[in-house]
Parts: sequence; C-alpha cells; structure tokens
Amino acid sequence: MRLRWSVPVLAAASAAAVLAPPGAAGAAETATGIGAAASHGRTVRCVFTPTPDNPPAKRVHPPRSKARSHGTVEILMRTNFGDVRIRMDRRNAPCAVHNFASLSRQRFYDRTRCWRLTNSARLGVLQCGDIYAAEKGGPGYKFDDELTGKETYPRGTVAMGNWGPDTNGSQFFLVHSRANIPPAYTVLGKVTRGLPVLDRIVKGGIIPGENGPEDGEPAKPVRIHRVLIRG
Repeated sequence: MRLRWSVPVLAAASAAAVLAPPGAAGAAETATGIGAAASHGRTVRCVFTPTPDNPPAKRVHPPRSKARSHGTVEILMRTNFGDVRIRMDRRNAPCAVHNFASLSRQRFYDRTRCWRLTNSARLGVLQCGDIYAAEKGGPGYKFDDELTGKETYPRGTVAMGNWGPDTNGSQFFLVHSRANIPPAYTVLGKVTRGLPVLDRIVKGGIIPGENGPEDGEPAKPVRIHRVLIRG
C-alpha cells in the first residue's frame, strides 16, 4: 500500500488525486453494512483481502473477521521524540481500529520509522506505518473504508492512509496542524496526549522531496520504538 501527498492538488475533490499516486489500485470488493463492515449487533464482520502484488513486509496475518463495534482502544506510541497517546473509537471505525490493534499486537509497527512529513498551508501531517520507506512495505492485505462523507481532520486527528478507495492496510497519519482534504480517509481517533511531540518533529525540519520543500522525509529521523495497546 502506498500513500502520496500531492501538495499541489490538495484542493481537488477527488481523494485519489489528493493522496493516492497515479495508477493506484481501484476499489476492493465492497462488504455490506457500515463502511467495510457487515453489522451483527455489537460486532461487525470485516473483510481483509490479500494483496499478492504487495506481500507482507513483516510476518503478520490479517485480523479475524469479527470485530467489536463499541468502546475505545488506548494506544501508547513510544518514539525517539517522546510518547504519543491516542484514543481510537471502535464505533466510528470498527474494522480499522481492529486492524490497528491486531498489527500492534503482532508488533508490526515496532522499530519502524515515520518516513514522510508534510507542513504546508493546507496540509500538515506525519505519515507512518510503512516498513521499508515512504509508501513501501504493508501488511499483505487491504480492507475497505469506513466513511460517512462528513469526516474532518483537525489537529490531533489520526486516520488511515491509502492508495485510493478501499485500499487500507497499515499506513496511517497524524495531523500535527491541519489537513484540508476530502472526507476520504477513515478516522481512527485522536491524540489525547503528545501533541508537543509532533510539534518537535515539525520543528526538526523536512528533507525536500519530489513535491517540494514542504513535503519529504523528516530531517531528524522519527522512530517508533514500540506501540502498546489497551482495550
């Protein structure tokens, strides 16, 4: 799975034009129900589809298909810049939260880096979840979006990154300032403690990338040491 922050076209209404690269994969098989899930009372059924063309970058397996659709999950992300605490809402995105928790338990995110930092007037995010490099290295499967069409992404938001519609995997982003983007990215939750950590990362600067000086690798490497979960 890959995520491309195309800063020059952020005003476009198309999600693919904003965050996914040209030629990105199309929509996956769509499950019935809320977003990627078929509802069964207090649980939902999630569909995780293998991606043979993009095998797992670490030895992990997809989550079980049944996910809880109530309650929250507390995340502690330990980084070399400090700790970031995140509260994820199962009711809003049961499959995405279920997936993040599963990957965390399998230590997929441990000892990885956040490869991309964007800091423009329209978009300010830190992109994480890739294993090898920016946009390279996913879990070997994908799953559908969980959207209402009313999503917004204020400071502190944590959301899934993707190739385009229904191509979620391991990639996620944290909004350190703003994200004026279409409602096309499943919201996992929000940072409850640690926004100054994101500010320090931004202050460290950006190595200019192909989209210009406001979008590239963090000048000071951002390392995720461990992701711990509760709930």
